[in-house]
Amino acid sequence: MTAARGARRTQWAAGSAVALALLFAGVATVAAARGDTADGKQPQAASAAVRAPATDSADAGFARDMAVHHQQAVEMSFIVRDRTQDEEVRRFAYDIANTQANQRGMLLGWLDLWELPKVAVAGQEPMAWMATHGDHDGRSAGDGHDMDGMAGMGDMTDGSGSGFTAHDGALMPGMATRTELDRLRKADGKQAEILYLQLMTDHHKGGVAMARGCAELCTVKTERRLAQGMVEAQQSELDAMAQMLSTRGAEPR
Repeated sequence: MTAARGARRTQWAAGSAVALALLFAGVATVAAARGDTADGKQPQAASAAVRAPATDSADAGFARDMAVHHQQAVEMSFIVRDRTQDEEVRRFAYDIANTQANQRGMLLGWLDLWELPKVAVAGQEPMAWMATHGDHDGRSAGDGHDMDGMAGMGDMTDGSGSGFTAHDGALMPGMATRTELDRLRKADGKQAEILYLQLMTDHHKGGVAMARGCAELCTVKTERRLAQGMVEAQQSELDAMAQMLSTRGAEPR
């Protein structure tokens, strides 16, 4: 085994340890929210405390939708890793894949702990939680509240409901279509780098808008903190991607 391969395995192991630690922290948080005691019982006083969120809540909707959103980011990052030898882009893609895979595990873990389905019920559109729960001061998600970053996405918005129309495999704002993923799989070198950075820029813009929605609408404090952390981290990565595109003679779409 080469030194480089050993280092990569060490990095993945470290990332897994962090994911487990975060997940266990989530377990403790949900147990506290449910009022569980050390012996698994729920005292009468605790039973009146905050309970696990409902299946149609912003908390559950965000966890389900962002898990799907993150999965595509991981997929795109693994694709570009094999389509370029540029170490800057490969490192950047690795960081995104590792971070978002860990966060996805947390989101799905919370749904398990809340005993809620990991997929939306039949007839429930992605992002419905933002339209349903986003009515604050007379404004809704469809009016642009908490949807900053979705503007300028062209045909990805239609002004109704959550402001998004699913098409060609893109289920939520920022997600790449099947056609775009096929293009990325066939691209090489600089072409693959530019396309990946452009697609991931769109992906992050959609993700940031969703996370902002949860940061305001979700009721579970740990989930709100995670969402706010996503906003801050992905905003920073958007700046980094803009710089990487510029050095390659390109810009966001």
